[in-house]
Amino acid sequence: MADSTLALGVEAVGCAAFDAGIKGAFGYPGTPSTEGFEFVEALIHRAGDGRAAQWAANEKVAYDLGMGMSYAGHRTLVTMKHVGLNVALDAYANSALTGVRGGLVLLVADDPGMHSSQNEQDSRRLAEFAWLPCLEPSTVQECYDLTFRAFELSEALQVPVMLRIVTRLAHCRAALVRRETLAPTGLGLAPKASIQDWVLIPANARRRYVDLLAKQPRLKAEAATLNRLVPGSGRQGVALAGMGRAYFGQLALEHPALAALPRLEIAAYPVDPALEQTFLAQVDEVVVFEEDYPVLEERLGLRGTAKVHGRLDGALPRTGELSPRLLKDALGLKLPDGKAAARLDLPIRAPRFCDGCGHVDAYGAMQEALAKVGAPEARVFGDIGCYTLAAQEPMAAIHAVVEMGASISMAVGAALAGETPSVAVIGDSTFGHSGLPALLTAADAGVNVTVVILDNRVVGMTGQQPSQALDQVERMVLGMGIPEAQVQVLLPVPKQHEANVAAMEAALRHPGPSVVVFRRECIQSIRRGVLKDHDRQERERCVSEACS
Repeated sequence: MADSTLALGVEAVGCAAFDAGIKGAFGYPGTPSTEGFEFVEALIHRAGDGRAAQWAANEKVAYDLGMGMSYAGHRTLVTMKHVGLNVALDAYANSALTGVRGGLVLLVADDPGMHSSQNEQDSRRLAEFAWLPCLEPSTVQECYDLTFRAFELSEALQVPVMLRIVTRLAHCRAALVRRETLAPTGLGLAPKASIQDWVLIPANARRRYVDLLAKQPRLKAEAATLNRLVPGSGRQGVALAGMGRAYFGQLALEHPALAALPRLEIAAYPVDPALEQTFLAQVDEVVVFEEDYPVLEERLGLRGTAKVHGRLDGALPRTGELSPRLLKDALGLKLPDGKAAARLDLPIRAPRFCDGCGHVDAYGAMQEALAKVGAPEARVFGDIGCYTLAAQEPMAAIHAVVEMGASISMAVGAALAGETPSVAVIGDSTFGHSGLPALLTAADAGVNVTVVILDNRVVGMTGQQPSQALDQVERMVLGMGIPEAQVQVLLPVPKQHEANVAAMEAALRHPGPSVVVFRRECIQSIRRGVLKDHDRQERERCVSEACS
């Protein structure tokens, strides 16, 4: 029997995956995708029926976990944000050639406007790049319904399916009608006859690439069942995708005349060119509303003689999010008489460190130590995490933040160019995500690089998930080849400031690589008791070992 609940769009995806009978969910936290995994994780733990939910060290590991579960014949959900797909791209692109056994759905949450991201890349491009289908919902209910459809398509077409949402939809809350929950049912291991499909040596990969291309007409046909052409009156039309569909639907309630416009509504890719050409034959000009690259706009511009307006010709801004206001402006709609656009001139309040955050004490010790060694203007290479806030005034403690794990590699590169002392700052979770290979290179290069690992024991920026590197950082560092004498673990609190400055100064003066770990649990995770059970179990274990 159908059930109803209130959910965010990204939670609706996790809910649908659970109801579709997944055996497991895997991911790496990243806004705005995080709540999707957390929602299905809670459902799995509550069910207690043998399903798995596992945060991974990074997005590639998460995707590989999903492929392994699919290989074993079970449905699986993998979650990440758009820049996380860059990390998983090797696995993702190659999974198009291996195909799947159990249905594999990849939830990718894009971030137009860069609310919490380094760029606003459009994951539809990567679906096209890998020759894989992509479904794009526009409402919370569609997030749920299209996730179900994605699992069905994945198993019918034997390929992974991307489900692409954006920040506004991910964090939009609405009523959700659920279907009956399916129990996890396995198809069994990939049969022996298909084993070579999963072994991507060149001979097999070439054959599988031909097979993948041969599937494209069927992919287009299946996508066509979710796309639609709405005839209308007049020779001006609109092409709508994702949040463009949602916003246009809202505007049509205010301006009923919009319902008469010819419309091309896209919810799935690849799009059948015949559908596009049929639409263009009905109009002389079309305005394209999509989030956020001009993917559909570029395609329509190549299909016919109709004038195509959108982000490429300035009808819409080239960057940033769509909004109902932008649609109104592009369509030339005016506000009703007597109404004025609401405008709030609020002061900009930049995000800041939480009161009591240990990172502040760590940065203070680092900056004072740099001054003491005569390098107060030394450039410090930062990384991705809440500690990135130190790039802002008045602290201005880090001077480069590019992508996950870049800090150590960039610091080594600068040191090899003669810029020493060279400093990298990275969080414990990011270190486990992609800092380990870079530290291995730092150890091999032997240059004067000081790596500062800010260990707050959780993935602080995305909701205080326990770190994959929880209380293991120094052992990981030693395993990368850093001498034990050059590894220090410090407590970043005011009363330890002088000792921490001295330790940092010694590390900066050392001619080779050194690592300083500042460890203090995130103040927010302490308040929430995130690690309470873990720490209690550790204390009990230590007491037991001491008494044995």
